[in-house]
Amino acid sequence: MKRILSILLAAMLALSFGSCAPSERGEQAVDADLTAEPKPASVHTAQANAAMYALLDFNDKQEAEFAVRGLIDAPETLELTDADGNVIWSQAAYSFLDDYEQAPETVNPSLWENTKNNHAYGLFEVREGIYQVRGYDMANLTVVKGDTGWILFDPLMSVECSQAAMQLIEKNLGSYPIKAVIISHPHVDHFGGILGVMRADDAADAGLPLADQLAGGKIPIIVPEGFAAHAIAENVYAGKAMGRRANYQYGVLLEPGVSGKLAQGIGMGQSAGTVSYFAPTYEVKETGEVITIDGVEMEFQMTPGTEAPAEMNTWFPQFKALWVAENCTGTLHNLYTLRGAQVRDGAAWASYITEAITRYGGEVELTFQSHNWPHWGNEVVGEYLVNTAAVYKFINDQTLTYINQGYTSDEISNMIQLPEALEKVWYTRQYYGTVAHNAKAVYQKYMGWYDANPVNLNPLTPTDSAKKWVEYLGDVDEVLRMAKADYEAGEYQWVAEVTNTIVFADPENEDARLLCADALEQLGYQAESGPWRNAYLTAALELRNGNSAQVEKTAKNTGAMVLEMTASMMFDYMGILLDKQALADHDFTMNVTLPDVGEQHMLRIKNGVVLVYENAQSDTAEVSITCPKNALFYLITNDQEEVAKAVRVEGNAELVTLLAENLNQVPVSGPAAFNIIEP
Repeated sequence: MKRILSILLAAMLALSFGSCAPSERGEQAVDADLTAEPKPASVHTAQANAAMYALLDFNDKQEAEFAVRGLIDAPETLELTDADGNVIWSQAAYSFLDDYEQAPETVNPSLWENTKNNHAYGLFEVREGIYQVRGYDMANLTVVKGDTGWILFDPLMSVECSQAAMQLIEKNLGSYPIKAVIISHPHVDHFGGILGVMRADDAADAGLPLADQLAGGKIPIIVPEGFAAHAIAENVYAGKAMGRRANYQYGVLLEPGVSGKLAQGIGMGQSAGTVSYFAPTYEVKETGEVITIDGVEMEFQMTPGTEAPAEMNTWFPQFKALWVAENCTGTLHNLYTLRGAQVRDGAAWASYITEAITRYGGEVELTFQSHNWPHWGNEVVGEYLVNTAAVYKFINDQTLTYINQGYTSDEISNMIQLPEALEKVWYTRQYYGTVAHNAKAVYQKYMGWYDANPVNLNPLTPTDSAKKWVEYLGDVDEVLRMAKADYEAGEYQWVAEVTNTIVFADPENEDARLLCADALEQLGYQAESGPWRNAYLTAALELRNGNSAQVEKTAKNTGAMVLEMTASMMFDYMGILLDKQALADHDFTMNVTLPDVGEQHMLRIKNGVVLVYENAQSDTAEVSITCPKNALFYLITNDQEEVAKAVRVEGNAELVTLLAENLNQVPVSGPAAFNIIEP
């Protein structure tokens, strides 16, 4: 709200200060053009998009050529369904791309090019012995041929997608055993499909040394250090909020089309199949570790804190090939992802890329990765790595320059611009991350949320603030008429801000909702970033039609990840789920014994807070429970019948029931449905 203060004050001078009579929902007080129907591109949007043709060299076809290079086979149409016949992945939905010679006015031409490149799907030869299935999910399925079998990298997000990808590989390259699965980092689009390439009983014994795992005929699951903890924590602790926000980032509620969802830099979007999880059997811990599997030598480079908290590149000396995981992806990536996640370190990201150049740059002949397409040739690869590193380092350093000159986060995001030479590089364009929101990430990393203005130390809630603005403004209809005029002038960001203020004051004001939706829609049409386009268009959809979270089409979790949570993670999850007000007057201690994992814990429920004491027990605990570790989930879900079966209780059993009944503040299953674009 503080960003619009001065403009609203100016507007106030032109208005009467009578009491506000909010419009009844459905009343059209401003303009009959305000309807719930999607609108075409305005003249301002058409002009903004046309300007991209002057900024970028659309005759440079290197990325388009690399996107289709090495194609071996692809079905004429690609649409995958789950066991119930529901479509969970579709390239057929983007067939409209072939109907246009250039980008329609409702699409940023740069994003249009990226979408066409991501629409290239099928089985590709990266080089002899390295193959990828691309366009079968948001990520790529990569296989490296050993002496007798496959080494598989990043088995996609959905089981159905990885199954289809393996079928395409086997059809064209033959059927060979999987010798190892290597997962580059703990984001679900890189491991969720693992059940489609192996069974749980195929996994090697994590208690054995890697050499024994390989010799035993089972499949090692090799990951960077810290993988499991990050994979589980990210998908559980803040998982519901991230899931709802992902509706906006990934366009889950949108239909593909020239006025709808397009690619998002790292693929066409998220698949909606079955997500699985197997615990890793081996962690790589140091850069330079060399592992040979089935005759293929691999050297690992650890890159923690880049695109994920745990991540690693892989060097193949015999192929002169560098797997760069998701550290270089053919687009500007996120230092902050819009669904929510820990802020990433742009300086560290750049340094790991330059480390890769130092270690492998003299020999490397190709880079390939978990999204998008490879790059070939030592000179091309060198530029690819350098330019990618330079972009992240520039955003980090220039943001810090501005911070030290006294600028705030919002000011910096509107000021920062890449140097012209870097701005024109196709493979670092803003298809996924953007310079603006990445600069805000750097600000957050170093300075946090506070801009040093004491007015902003403890601001009113958006709803309370909006109601006061409307009270001061007086004549809301006049504000909307002014906003409509600004809309016609192409001032879409301002119109979205002022009308959304009115929506937060009065969600039933249909004129404000519809005008805000129209402004957001035009911003979406202009966006080069796929996630920004999705966010704008999803907000417009929900302003016009209401909250759509309950009809989302998202991947279905098998629950395997929850069962892999440690006891400490489950206790932490209880603290998140707990109705703290309901237990605010309670103070009791619970001993927890878990014989199957050989652990003992003490919980103190202190005035609504769950305090966890590892390797401890109390002699004066009010209640003690003994159960298998996974039976703790029955407490989390308040399944009293299963608790009675699996949990032995000594002492005050009512306290166990009290705790379980009040673990109810976040839905454990099903989507979160909170509002985003309205209160």
